[in-house]
Amino acid sequence: MDMCWRVGSLALLAAIFAVANLCTPAASLSPRSKPAPPPFTYDRTSFYLHGSPYVIIGGQMDPQRIPAAYWRDRLAKARAMGLNTIFSYVYWNLLEPSPGEWRSESYGGGRGGSLGGTMSNDIAAFFSIAQEEGLNVVLRPGPYICGEREWGGFPAWLAQVPGMRVRSSNARFMEAAKAYLVCLAADLRDAQVTRGGPLLMVQVENEYGSYGDDHVYTAGLRDILREHFDVPLYTNDGGVDWTLAGGEVPGVLAEIDGDPRSGFAAREKYITRENELGPLMDGEYYTLAPDFWGADNVHNTTVGRPGQITQFVDDLDYVLGANNSISLYMFHGGTNFGFSNGAIWKNFTASFTTSYDYGSPLDESGRTNELYFTLRDAIAKYVPEGTIPEPPANLPRLEIPEFELTPLVGLFDILGNGTSNETPLTMEQLGQAYGFILYEHIAGAKQSGALQPGDRARDRVIIYINGVRKGVIDSTYTQPAQVLVSLQPGDKLQLLVENLGRVDYWSRESGTIVALEDPWKGIRGNVTIGSDVLLGWTIHPLPLEAPPSAPSKSQATRRKAASVASGSPPVFYRATFDTGRDGDTDPAQLDTFLTVPGGIKGNVWVNGFNLGRYWVVGPQQSLYLPGTLLRPAGNEVVVLELEPGPGAETLTVFGAAEREWGNYADPDR
Repeated sequence: MDMCWRVGSLALLAAIFAVANLCTPAASLSPRSKPAPPPFTYDRTSFYLHGSPYVIIGGQMDPQRIPAAYWRDRLAKARAMGLNTIFSYVYWNLLEPSPGEWRSESYGGGRGGSLGGTMSNDIAAFFSIAQEEGLNVVLRPGPYICGEREWGGFPAWLAQVPGMRVRSSNARFMEAAKAYLVCLAADLRDAQVTRGGPLLMVQVENEYGSYGDDHVYTAGLRDILREHFDVPLYTNDGGVDWTLAGGEVPGVLAEIDGDPRSGFAAREKYITRENELGPLMDGEYYTLAPDFWGADNVHNTTVGRPGQITQFVDDLDYVLGANNSISLYMFHGGTNFGFSNGAIWKNFTASFTTSYDYGSPLDESGRTNELYFTLRDAIAKYVPEGTIPEPPANLPRLEIPEFELTPLVGLFDILGNGTSNETPLTMEQLGQAYGFILYEHIAGAKQSGALQPGDRARDRVIIYINGVRKGVIDSTYTQPAQVLVSLQPGDKLQLLVENLGRVDYWSRESGTIVALEDPWKGIRGNVTIGSDVLLGWTIHPLPLEAPPSAPSKSQATRRKAASVASGSPPVFYRATFDTGRDGDTDPAQLDTFLTVPGGIKGNVWVNGFNLGRYWVVGPQQSLYLPGTLLRPAGNEVVVLELEPGPGAETLTVFGAAEREWGNYADPDR
């Protein structure tokens, strides 16, 4: 584990600020040295790379959402679509999961452990591979990145810092943000084009004008980035007057996203400072959209939508035909593995799916599709003939025949000692970032009525009395279900709360609370039944950073003897499977889409790696399983089924070579 810096306490953010300067040495430049012409620059109408005009034909691809072993394949396919530049967000929460801990290494298991981690935070390595594949890169480091990621990329521990206010000139936030950016800059120092690398530009914040107008904050970020990077900076905002006004930063190139026609016109009309003007670039041109969980939320795809594809081509012609620049968001979306998806607060929780397919030209599994080749043909008109390489062929994915899983252990059987408190504590108060949290209360008197879990459900609350499920209060609905309960003295009330992803985006036009400043998960406030406040709780954080281990033979016998009835608390199921392939098989040929056909809602781990959430409501009905995780034999699958139903003694799983999307009614409504 690389340690860029370390401190002993959250209260010492000032120390973080001070020691962050140790992350990178100061540049040594003689006062009499005459600087060479910058290798990447711009004038009012054009970018220049090594003195020649350079039109950015870009696409967004985030390395922390893609298995590291597949980086080269995805980048080669980007170049083969005609792209010359990759835009990448960087996720602060993965690089600094706890204050002072810097993780730029691989993680998440691998093929029997022999190939190291499946995922990697080594952004410099990703940029190096991009350069080898003939691509330049643009860095989008945040500290806020949106991206449909958990809390917009912020680490959950920020919520534990007294007086913290994100996305502002708040001193505590600026200290933490500076420490993060300085460490990231140290990692990427040699990746800059000024040092022979592929890094051309760095974005200041991300669409800040939609959120606010604290120009002290954005100017402060500008100064931090200028101090630690040698390449030009830019901003990216929505193409209307108020977003451009809120997001512009003196001395930083102002760019837009969304519709290029209205956006370019707005940039030219509303940005008037000469030192913010330059060539036009659409920094996020949307190739479609992400998916939300929900029975009525269909998968976003261009399949069967020829008019949408025609619009994409027309817009590319409009931008590239005038020698302006563009980045396709997304070129390749990847996956929100584990608990890493974000959400939007719309007076209900709109939670993003595990899949970040986005309807992109390169699908979630890295395969090219019809949209890819249509956009490739459109781009080819604007680059020298013969300069676009042929794309690597799509490899067939793996079919895994259906196999049976048996109960491993109940979730409530692995609790250990909890924390006792008169009133509920949130995840953040207990130092927990993601996953689930269980609240237990023993009734001291008769009580009956509607149960209210604090100020509101944060986010999905399953209610049990004496181990029997009584209902679900789910904030993904504008009006969550009302669950009536009746307690007798001595009854055990259990509330299992799932964090469905902290809000990653809020706009000044949202018409809701400032949801980005409301990250707390679990229960916040008192639990009531009718008008009675329940006091006296035992609280069990359940981050589920790893699945439970396989049981001993005696434990397995006891588990087998115990019945799993419909309405039981959550159960882990387990089995192993073989791929039927040898160890020399290209891992891409082991890619598959894992499906839990009898499951209602839960998570799946393969060889200890959390693939993410499944939920019968859809639109996602399978989980992308990268072949990098698999070995020839003995691959362990663990499924946490939150709502065991009829026939719960077993669960089945299979792997499909072709993915199916779909929506089904919510059994809890």
